[in-house]
Amino acid sequence: MAELSLGDLVANRTMSPEMAATLAAAARERRSLLFFAIPRLAGKTTTMLATLDHAPEGTPIHELSTETEPDLSIPDPPDGGYLVMHEIAQTDFPHYLWGEPVRRVFEALRGGGLSLATVLHAGGYEEAFSIILEGNEVPDADAALIDYAVHIRSLGPDWREPTRRVVVELHEVTGIGNGVVEATLLHRWDEVQDRFEVVGEPSLLASGAAALGELAEQFRRRLDE
Repeated sequence: MAELSLGDLVANRTMSPEMAATLAAAARERRSLLFFAIPRLAGKTTTMLATLDHAPEGTPIHELSTETEPDLSIPDPPDGGYLVMHEIAQTDFPHYLWGEPVRRVFEALRGGGLSLATVLHAGGYEEAFSIILEGNEVPDADAALIDYAVHIRSLGPDWREPTRRVVVELHEVTGIGNGVVEATLLHRWDEVQDRFEVVGEPSLLASGAAALGELAEQFRRRLDE
């Protein structure tokens, strides 16, 4: 279980109830998810794990690692679970993948029997997908299997001790062609007004507006408990 829940992240104003509802619904439907921020300690993994807590009960979670070569812990045959790539990065850490292993992970998503949750360092969704497409040479069609892209920022003068973490944008990815990402902005944080805004409705989720609204209301009610 995650150290913090989506409800906790709503309570500490990392995200809005509506953002939490979208992420919870995405996990329930086993949608593939990308979380990114520039600094360390921005809460990328925390937000990813809190989201995965809303996957259907019994959903297998496969933590990928180069220590489990040749398969990286990718199940064969697919079992309907989540592949968790703790970070797309060039390091010696076994749970951080780069290059050919990353391409293998995306290839495993093609049949629809697995989903992905992953993290990387980037300052926007265009940069994040550039790292996947150009840095790791993942084909457009494979990278387009990511459904939702979550941009997080840490606030404060010292990134090592942030005063607050905020989901600043949440995009739905609808396609990639010739290296160009087509994405719809669903939620954003207005820094000047310090408020969260809903700016679009998801098209990929089976959960409709009414269901998402009720889910957001559940997160909102928890603030009063």
